[in-house]
Amino acid sequence: MAGRPFRFGTDVWDPTHRFETSWLLSPWLLFFCRAVISLYAFTTVVFVLAWQCAKAATGCTASQNQFSYFTTLTYWGLAFYFLVAAIHTFTYARSGVALLDRFPRPLQALHSAFYTTIIVYPFVVTIVYWGRLYNGRWFTEIFAGWSNVSQHALNSVFALFELVVPRTNVPPAVHMTWLVLILALYLALAYVTKTSKGFYTYDFLNPDTQRGLVAAYVFGIAVGCLLIFGIAWGAIWLRKYITETKLGKHGKFSNVGQDRSSAAADLELGKPRESTMA
Repeated sequence: MAGRPFRFGTDVWDPTHRFETSWLLSPWLLFFCRAVISLYAFTTVVFVLAWQCAKAATGCTASQNQFSYFTTLTYWGLAFYFLVAAIHTFTYARSGVALLDRFPRPLQALHSAFYTTIIVYPFVVTIVYWGRLYNGRWFTEIFAGWSNVSQHALNSVFALFELVVPRTNVPPAVHMTWLVLILALYLALAYVTKTSKGFYTYDFLNPDTQRGLVAAYVFGIAVGCLLIFGIAWGAIWLRKYITETKLGKHGKFSNVGQDRSSAAADLELGKPRESTMA
């Protein structure tokens, strides 16, 4: 699709079910792992909201404010991604045909872009939190320690799982556009929050205290996001090279769809080639 990066492909979508299979785990085991991660992520965000609502002197205000934070939004994204990925993996393991295969091409492209955000944004959150926001003193409350580790450390562990374990292909370069655009939209949300609720979600966005460094922080995070995209792209390429080219592990497929998976593998290696989605 060179020269037309924003157009949807017309070739076969994910012919060897890379989004639903692994070089290491069977489809059923991959489904189980994704489902457990999704359950843990949803449990975390719901429990954090409920705890703050029950314990805060201001009632549920603190819980409501959580939805203005990039950390919270990306963690909800993790929870929903692993839920959706688990559903697609389950349908593939059960029937040999993933639910994702039946979606119209725009939704398939959105799933591909969704995957890219999952392997990039958690690392951004983790680096910014521990490198810029963490005050160097460990948490005195068990809840604070658990919630921060879950949202600022385990989030990257979950992202690493998606980098290493599934057979996903390298993301298309056009996804860098969407990554930066989403960051820009969040920046707008942060200043809408300041106007409507009276606080900055992150102190480095406050021009009164940062002495003209706000633009540097924003630009630096955007550049860092693109660097992480490049590292993730390289990690996926290396994983494919090691597992498929060197070790010959081309994937564990559904027994139900074994014949279809073999035929799809021929398509991927020959014609038509696998699509790179906008």
